[in-house]
Amino acid sequence: MEREEQAAITDGESGSALPAARQNRLVQLVRERGQVTVNELVALFDVSRDTIRRDLDLLEKRGLLVRTHGGAVNGDRMVRVDTTLGSRMDEHVEAKRRIGRAATQLVRDGETLLLNGGSTIYFFASALGARRKLTIVTNNLRVPPALPESAVEAVHILGGTYWANFQVTIGTIGFAPVAGIHVDTAVIGCTGVSASGISMSKLDEASHTANMIRIARRTIVLADKSKFDVAAFANIAPLDDIEHLVTDAPPPPDLAAALERAGVQVLVCHP
Repeated sequence: MEREEQAAITDGESGSALPAARQNRLVQLVRERGQVTVNELVALFDVSRDTIRRDLDLLEKRGLLVRTHGGAVNGDRMVRVDTTLGSRMDEHVEAKRRIGRAATQLVRDGETLLLNGGSTIYFFASALGARRKLTIVTNNLRVPPALPESAVEAVHILGGTYWANFQVTIGTIGFAPVAGIHVDTAVIGCTGVSASGISMSKLDEASHTANMIRIARRTIVLADKSKFDVAAFANIAPLDDIEHLVTDAPPPPDLAAALERAGVQVLVCHP
């Protein structure tokens, strides 16, 4: 390997155009594919393994990817840790509003809806003004004040431990006077949507949400495009358990194919 190329990789700033072009292309590949291996990169760029490793180390220091054993992944696809609801309410706001409005088209008057936590669910609840005689069951404490009065016949809050950061309650689904509850539709927010299913960062919340899906006759998932191809820590349900996905952009090809195989109807709400 030429000394000039070595220096360009080592200091990360100067040198010929060749290393910079290679590194830019490498970052682009990681973003497109989600992950790459050292062997793939060695073959593609026709350079040594040491050169590729130095490239990856440099790009990780710049925050452009995450090094793994034998390669690298896009940082957006690493297992996510949930932020507080307050911070999530400020992310992708217009997309979440569109998703919420579009999802109300799938709801019929008189239905019983089971809503979980999350910011997109809040926007969905606030957009239900055209519906009537809905019964709402939720653990999301932001939902009740957001609901249009004209749309709602009754609101039931699920009990459990209060999680202040997320403004939800987590506990056994059910009401004290009855053995269990049954609902028409679960409307679910999540951390990630991938070919393996929908997922969340918190294990307890994922288990709680899985129970919601289990007792509902159908499930609608609300997820903006930032959730695509993200596999968070705890799986909620496979794609086969979902009837509808409402989102703001068409899913990438591999995920779209998985959704189609699972029979999920995708509703895309464009700007």
